[in-house]
Amino acid sequence: MGNDLTGVARSVFLRGLVAATVALPGWAAAQTPPTATDPIVHVAVVDHEPIDEMSGIVKSQTYPDVYWVHNDSGDDPRLFAIDGSGRIVMRGDAERRFHVGPESTAEGRPLWPGLRILAAANFDWEDIALADGRLYIAEMGNNGNARRDMGIYVVNEPNPRAVPAARILKFLPIRYPDQEVFPARQRHFDSEALFVSAGKIHVITKHRPVDEPGPEPGAKLYRLDTEHTDRENVLTLVGTREDLVWPTAASLSPDGQRLAVLTLEALWLFDEPSTGEDWFAGEPDRIPLPQARTRQAEAVCWDDARTLRIANEQRDLFTVDLDAAGAATGERGAR
Repeated sequence: MGNDLTGVARSVFLRGLVAATVALPGWAAAQTPPTATDPIVHVAVVDHEPIDEMSGIVKSQTYPDVYWVHNDSGDDPRLFAIDGSGRIVMRGDAERRFHVGPESTAEGRPLWPGLRILAAANFDWEDIALADGRLYIAEMGNNGNARRDMGIYVVNEPNPRAVPAARILKFLPIRYPDQEVFPARQRHFDSEALFVSAGKIHVITKHRPVDEPGPEPGAKLYRLDTEHTDRENVLTLVGTREDLVWPTAASLSPDGQRLAVLTLEALWLFDEPSTGEDWFAGEPDRIPLPQARTRQAEAVCWDDARTLRIANEQRDLFTVDLDAAGAATGERGAR
């Protein structure tokens, strides 16, 4: 698991490719025809204009065909409910008052602003998870490694067809145990990936060089063992990977036995550890992403035990068939 310099160069190149394709309409890059054995299928473009930089997605455990998504940094504190085809889900009376889709077609009606999260702020929301009826929103973006106000919002999952807003239950302030100064000497304290396992919140960091653009190989897995609201919760370091480059999202399978970690280049699938709690300890399966289509993939969740769903910042939705991925390689996934 040493540093893979070739992988770094490839990742930097591919991020350049992402930037080059961002200006294209969502369908243009996303609908490059897949091969017959391609397990990754483009299913929709979310055309509601206020959803302009999807950074997190999670499937509801209570409301059928509902997915919660949010934008990246600088947006209002809000969530959007969409269905599997990317259409907005909202209250019936809101459908008469608000417009859904591009602003150019609004015809005088305001655009649906989403479901407001009260007593919250979106400085840099990066991921979302759901467990036991509660949404966990990661206010964990930390590009400069200088933030001292990071944390996780906890919200009871609202009914998107009944309410326009939800109030947070609590905010859990977070601090990394191995960060001693602000800004840190290493740029290793930025997280875009959040999941809940065995009732405990976990976060995964992404790393970048101090004086260079682009990613640096390596990621750390931390666990939240306390839930103080009046003081910082110091995370517990659980594991490290030197070969995991730039994780952008994570999601635990419905049965709790597999962890999906998304990067720009691939989906990593880790099995539940046989001993201990380090999800990074085993050898993962990898499903390469056709980045000319998936582009800046920033969000992942499970549709069911054999299907994953990816969202990118360009508002495309993809499904990943794990059975097809195994059939294509003769294994469960591409190692």
